[in-house]
Amino acid sequence: MKAEFITPVALDTKQGETCAARIAERETGESVSSVRYLGGGSFGKAYRVTHRNGNRIVVKFLRAPDMLKKEVFDLSLLAEHCSTKIPAVLFSHTADDRIPFDCYGMEEIEGKTVLKSRGMWLCSKQKKRDFALAVTRHQHSIHQCVSDRFGDTMNPTFDTWQACYRPFAEAILNHAERFRKDGKLSSKIFSVLSSAWEKFDLIFSEPVKQAVLIHGDLNIGNIMVDHKKQLSGFIDPLNCMYADVEYDLFQFDNFGKCFGLSNTYAAQYGVSRLWREKLAFYGLWNEVYCYMKSGVYVPVIMNPLLKNMQKILCRL
Repeated sequence: MKAEFITPVALDTKQGETCAARIAERETGESVSSVRYLGGGSFGKAYRVTHRNGNRIVVKFLRAPDMLKKEVFDLSLLAEHCSTKIPAVLFSHTADDRIPFDCYGMEEIEGKTVLKSRGMWLCSKQKKRDFALAVTRHQHSIHQCVSDRFGDTMNPTFDTWQACYRPFAEAILNHAERFRKDGKLSSKIFSVLSSAWEKFDLIFSEPVKQAVLIHGDLNIGNIMVDHKKQLSGFIDPLNCMYADVEYDLFQFDNFGKCFGLSNTYAAQYGVSRLWREKLAFYGLWNEVYCYMKSGVYVPVIMNPLLKNMQKILCRL
């Protein structure tokens, strides 16, 4: 587990559309009728490519180096173990002069993300409860894949979770201090980070007994539902690894708390005594890391994470 800080590759929407059509035609041998930008996060942008014969695929461009091999590997690993749909990888491409971005093509999962599904936000409490049970059941199927070591899926090397996660968290703290000195990170954020770091040994005092496979970025922006509002798949893993199972839960509390996903997982499958403290730490550290790595600052996510961490610290 390594904290890496890079300058994301610039990719505007129009350039992405052109490259998506070009790579799709080259790899499939089918002419393209349209390309639509689906959205993107800190490290990737996705496009739906529709061929003239009606077939549709998704092309994802990666904005950070050295992500391609791991993402393709992780998607295949998750598909092998997950009981809901994970998109199958159809081809991959390493940046060259003609298409200067790492990218891969994959099958399209039916429907839209929960984040963009108005019907999911407006559905009944029982429907939300049923949805949470389905999501956590399929997530738990991923967690049934275990390792005797913690760390990256391609090379887990750590005997304990604390040995894996602590150096990563400390590297983020040290980089955050440099950001603060350069005026790129507020003193308030760094103060909360420092206070939380002082409580690291307490927050992570319970041994993690099993290294489990995690999606790494499972949130309502990466959970798909079909037109009947039924779960249709998981997309876009990030930092997929063998980890503390609770490291796969903190994203549930960034958006969509009304679905009760983290509480549902806890009730169905059990959690540690200090799980809420750990989720607060994981969430804040992850958001600061994503900001420093990508340059994308999201106040609607960062501010609640800061407030929650402060509340947790007051009771420790």
